[in-house]
Amino acid sequence: MKNVLLIDFGSTYTKITAVDVDREEILGTARGVTTVETDITEGLNQALKVLFSQTGKLAFDKVLGCSSAAGGLKMVAIGLVSELTAEAAKRAALGAGAKVLGVYCGELSEYEIAEIADLKADIILLAGGTDGGNKEVILHNAQMLATLHQDVPMVVAGNKSVAPQIVKILSTEMSEVEHTENVMPKLNELNILPARETIRNVFLKRIVQAKGLDKANKMVDRMVMPTPAAVLKAAELLSKGTDSEQGLGDIMVVDIGGATTDVYSIAKGNPTNATVYMHGLPEPFAKRTVEGDLGMRYSAVALLKASGAKMIADYAKASESAVNAYIEKVEGDIDYLPQTEEEAGIEIAMGKTCTRLSAERHAGYLETYSTPCGMTQVQTGKDLTEVKVVIGTGGVIINNAEPEAILQGIEFDSANPLTLKPKNPEYLIDSQYIMASMGLLSEEYPDAALRMMKKYIIRGNQSWT
Repeated sequence: MKNVLLIDFGSTYTKITAVDVDREEILGTARGVTTVETDITEGLNQALKVLFSQTGKLAFDKVLGCSSAAGGLKMVAIGLVSELTAEAAKRAALGAGAKVLGVYCGELSEYEIAEIADLKADIILLAGGTDGGNKEVILHNAQMLATLHQDVPMVVAGNKSVAPQIVKILSTEMSEVEHTENVMPKLNELNILPARETIRNVFLKRIVQAKGLDKANKMVDRMVMPTPAAVLKAAELLSKGTDSEQGLGDIMVVDIGGATTDVYSIAKGNPTNATVYMHGLPEPFAKRTVEGDLGMRYSAVALLKASGAKMIADYAKASESAVNAYIEKVEGDIDYLPQTEEEAGIEIAMGKTCTRLSAERHAGYLETYSTPCGMTQVQTGKDLTEVKVVIGTGGVIINNAEPEAILQGIEFDSANPLTLKPKNPEYLIDSQYIMASMGLLSEEYPDAALRMMKKYIIRGNQSWT
């Protein structure tokens, strides 16, 4: 018996999962209120007390943690051209598990420096220029960032020709400046994995301490990564498999929270029609997007603004006034739960709307152009129409009697055929909220983590295996 405790320090709750790695079984799960403002171990101890009431006192051979507490990892990404190096920097930050507060391109102005200062990012990712390409803009931006008057960790991932100068400029004002490979060494060539790894290392080295998570060090063997990065790692493992354990193939994951909706796709996303041409940057195989205006509680009003009351009302078969009234309630009390059948329907409709809008933003799309040879279709982003498995996680999905009704917002819409969402997916539910934990576990036990996801992420009442 080899017991491992996996901890997710969330913004609201600290969620723990105890597993027996040898038997590949979940021993128990529990949660406590996150107490990062005082002592992070208080909330952890609450969760452990609940866990031990289920399992009896356990001893752990290893304890691993991830975190999105205190707002998670907040970043600013800066590049040269919005569609190129700035977009590459943004993708690197999202893949590292960050919430991207702002993306800037071109030469930074004094106004933009003031904006960046107000954002109070945890890390700033500075890119710009292909290797041997434009040098002037990234040099200008380094000099401007040196006037920020904030000691923000910097990750430099731009033109290698001037990287030493950039590091030297920033190091005059910043105590931590890390250099990594260019996120776009050649035009339209993405190289975001080194930047993701560097961001993760900075998060572990400095951000954990800044957010008070270092107080958990006496109880945690290792803080491994931000929570969204753990979910992405789990999703990629479940899709690709290992040398000894087969994966599921192309998948998507939808994680709906109170403040954001995260969507993950593990797929190449190449055109499924041979007559369609690709446009724009190549997409990462493992892609994450996060929508800060689509959430069930903290962002409920923003969700209403993004969708309009009619979309939610149509899904719920309720009046727009009822939708407005319910969202006003949950805005005033984020712990409020549906009390009537109508409110339960609106809750489901809000979740389905989060799924629909976030999937539309995540998926690729087609545009039709007239050419001398006739009409031509061009694809930007991923074609996800052939994705067969969609996994739902997050409170509104896990705790709802109709999780598939929420996830159906991800489906291809014949009324909007140019948005390349899945056509006939099967829905699986992360009913025990283990994906982040399995991402942590996969750091040391990938085969066991994969088999446990297959075992515990359910289809209806049946396990996958």
